[in-house]
Amino acid sequence: MREFLAMGGYGPYVWAAYGFSLAALVALFWQSWYRARKRTAEAERIKAERRSEARRARLAERRPRVHPGEG
Repeated sequence: MREFLAMGGYGPYVWAAYGFSLAALVALFWQSWYRARKRTAEAERIKAERRSEARRARLAERRPRVHPGEG
C-alpha cells in the first residue's frame, strides 16, 4: 500500500494534483449551486411582483371612476 501511495517517488505531486482537482470541482459545484439558488429566488420574486401588479390592475378595472366635478 505504501508503494502505491508513494507512486515511485512521485506521490506528493500526484496526490497534490488530485487534491487541487477535487478542490476545483467542489468549488465549481458550490458556485453553480449557489448561483442557481440565487437565480431561482430572483425569479420567484419577479413572478410574485408580476402577480401583484396584475392583481392591482384587475382591481383598478373594477373600481368606478369618479371624475372631479361630477356627482
